[in-house]
Amino acid sequence: MLRVYAGSDIGKVRSHNEDNFLIGPRNTFIVADGMGGHAAGEIASGILVDVMKRELPRTAVIMDQLGFEYVVKEANRAILKDTDEHPERVGMGTTVTLLHLGYGKAVWAQVGDSRLYRLRQGTLKQLTKDHSLVAEMVESGTITQEEAKHHPQRNMLLRAVGVDPYLKVDTGEDAAWKDDVYLLCSDGLSNMVEDEVIAKVLGDNTLEDKAKELIRLANENGGRDNITVIVVENNE
Repeated sequence: MLRVYAGSDIGKVRSHNEDNFLIGPRNTFIVADGMGGHAAGEIASGILVDVMKRELPRTAVIMDQLGFEYVVKEANRAILKDTDEHPERVGMGTTVTLLHLGYGKAVWAQVGDSRLYRLRQGTLKQLTKDHSLVAEMVESGTITQEEAKHHPQRNMLLRAVGVDPYLKVDTGEDAAWKDDVYLLCSDGLSNMVEDEVIAKVLGDNTLEDKAKELIRLANENGGRDNITVIVVENNE
């Protein structure tokens, strides 16, 4: 069976929470971090979650990479349609990280900089790639990973759901091992808590609520953004 911890927090600086998450049907888990201001980010991430609630239970949606690409693009179309109907929301969008566990496999889809991590036998690995300017600069060697943490454009996304009709969705899959621990999170966590600390929390079998502890640590370190966390322990 799967054991799940989840939570979302406004943080210490923002006036409202633009994140959304879903503990969904068919062993699916979703984190979405909205952007756009004037509450439009909250609307974008909310539309995405609503589309997932509608689409994922349908037996026609296969729980594979192509199926996940389809549902994310459905959310993209829905957000763009809403923007057409409400021009004041132009520019709104959302990240998405989506995970499915079943039949010995982990399948995921992602757009933006919300992340999926896996802790396996004590080793933490980021399974997704940030679609951000600083991530591209780090990959090209223009700046270091440490410089990226404080770069003035660290929040600039190169890809988001609801912004471009020709959306590219990253997908992946891998074998899921017994005792693997998966973490989906918005950048309000990953920007505030080091990977080494995240790994320690995920591997701590004495914690009653790992999501609550990660959110507490992000706030303790400044809480500069909304913080959303889903931790999934694969005990099957």
